[in-house]
Amino acid sequence: MTESLFSLAGKRVLITGASSGFGAHFAAVLAEAGADLVLAARRVEKLEETADMVRSKGRHAIVVPMDVSDHNSVADAFSSMPELDVVINNAGISRMGTLDSLEEEDWDAVIDTNLKGVWMVSKFAVRQWRKDNRSGNLINIASILGLRVSGQLPPYTASKAAVVQLTKSIALDYARHNIRCNAICPGYFETEINRDWLRSEGGLKQVKRVPFHRTGQMQEISGPLLLLASDASSYMSGSIIAVDGAHLCSSL
Repeated sequence: MTESLFSLAGKRVLITGASSGFGAHFAAVLAEAGADLVLAARRVEKLEETADMVRSKGRHAIVVPMDVSDHNSVADAFSSMPELDVVINNAGISRMGTLDSLEEEDWDAVIDTNLKGVWMVSKFAVRQWRKDNRSGNLINIASILGLRVSGQLPPYTASKAAVVQLTKSIALDYARHNIRCNAICPGYFETEINRDWLRSEGGLKQVKRVPFHRTGQMQEISGPLLLLASDASSYMSGSIIAVDGAHLCSSL
């Protein structure tokens, strides 16, 4: 009974930013739970590696080129998208610097990917679900930096805080259509986007401030993902789940 509660058998899941990091890990976890995957990102050659891994687990995988910061790219991807049950907005980037040192192109790149991208992908998914009169499930990957702040990351923290509020807005507006939307706020996990920083002097100091005194292991985000992606969370919408080793609870 418990195993079937978290099963994704018969579900098709779209993951953006599926070429590496959380996205590739999510694909493996969901495939093992029985899901078929639609994998989207800009780097198609890396997507093929993720797709091969999914297929090695006996599940179907479709590769879709998509730049979530480009409206035409997202529209084109959805024009031939198969029927979806779950959409995971995972694509994200960062630019480090103080407010006055960042260029406009840095700000726009982060906001367009991390926030506008979530809006666009969610919009097309919701339109399809409403057109087909089907239920739907959106999962947004935000960050604990959308709930607290860290230095020299103004566009990243602003974008992730906005994703938290957008998650709640979607949950409110589409509950009557049986479309759910929740968010996961990871703490510090080593991925391609932050690996160099975490190994720097500043990064090592930050990790020491985590009550667990370490970064998260990838498998430690698998449970929250399966909860939100499966019917186990059927009465959850607008929930924001932090997976951070109690970092948000650390004293000021």
